[in-house]
Amino acid sequence: MVRMSAEERRESVIRAAMAEFARGGYHGTSTEAIAKRVGVSQPYLFRLFPGKKAIFLAAAERCVEDTTRMFAEASEGLEGEEALQAMGEAYRKVVSEQPERLMMQMQMYLAVAAADEEGDHDFGESVRVGWMRLWDTVHLPLGADVDKTTTFMAYGMLINCLVAMGFPSEHRVWAGMEPPEHREGRS
Repeated sequence: MVRMSAEERRESVIRAAMAEFARGGYHGTSTEAIAKRVGVSQPYLFRLFPGKKAIFLAAAERCVEDTTRMFAEASEGLEGEEALQAMGEAYRKVVSEQPERLMMQMQMYLAVAAADEEGDHDFGESVRVGWMRLWDTVHLPLGADVDKTTTFMAYGMLINCLVAMGFPSEHRVWAGMEPPEHREGRS
């Protein structure tokens, strides 16, 4: 049996936390559930991270980092409409293959709203900084066009909401998310 390094174990905790927080949210997820998913004790979990908030923020950072990297790779060497189409296709793939990433995004926004209301503005600041990196990653290939970036990000949020509500992929509400050439016969 090969032992994992602390960094490998930390990475497995972040991935497990993303899955657990995506499902249960910040307040509804226990560190015990994360530890169990990884196969470590809670005390070991707290040797890797100082607390639940740190675990959540690491998972949120990873979620944003993964999404930012996905958009950057999809749009590499492209601009304008070609970049838009490539990033849109990459996000559609995430919808079908990794819906938990979208759910983690939704949980991040809810957790920030709750923390801000409780007076913990540092929590939200960390997530907002990551979101701005995501915005910039989309914004530049779209020619730094605020309207195109806003529309793209708005569609992404709508997609996240539809996934969160459990609309099946064949439901008519998804028709507007497809390129026009794929919309034939859906209404």
